[in-house]
Amino acid sequence: MEPIALEIRNLSVYYGNFLAIKDVNLSIPKNQITAIIGPSGVGKSTLLRALNRMNELVPGCRTEGEVIFDGMNIYDPRVDPVEVRRRIGMVFQKPNPFPKSIYENIAWGLRINGFQGTRAQMDEAVEQALRAAALWDEVKDKLHQSGLSLSGGQQQRLCIARVVALQPEVILLDEPASALDPIATLKIEELMRELKRDYTIVIVTHNMQQAARVSDYT
Repeated sequence: MEPIALEIRNLSVYYGNFLAIKDVNLSIPKNQITAIIGPSGVGKSTLLRALNRMNELVPGCRTEGEVIFDGMNIYDPRVDPVEVRRRIGMVFQKPNPFPKSIYENIAWGLRINGFQGTRAQMDEAVEQALRAAALWDEVKDKLHQSGLSLSGGQQQRLCIARVVALQPEVILLDEPASALDPIATLKIEELMRELKRDYTIVIVTHNMQQAARVSDYT
């Protein structure tokens, strides 16, 4: 039996009185790509955001049930949601780089999460993250240009690099290629296959072909 990264038990999410998802039970295998598929409006993104407590940022949202990660229920009151979100990173549907340089998009996230190394160590951490996101060769000569100057596909890979820099164990991707052209989409799909060597990947998609191409489980 494969090792499990996340165990979802009887998970229900409400927005006010509206029940968005009901009694979900699911195991997410480690170092595999699990795709959550289905048409718009069925609660795919709600389920994904429940896996790192992002739903708590939505006013009126309430979650019942358990998400077991590393032997603990992430909804236990003693668990720090900021630490959960560092270890279970999220990449959103629309690329959202910070209005900062490419370099600072990576470095800033590291700093606010307690990085205290030298400038040389920061340079190395930034390079490693950009390499992991298959972006280094395209941006290494323009690290001090704005992240917003990149193409849509590059911006999305920058957002992936930003998450990877924090060395999470799980990466959640919410329709990461839906706003991208076919070539940029293929690059994101190739990248996901690379990333699963080191990370557990959970992707939400309504594109059945994409799910078939990249996922180990649906």
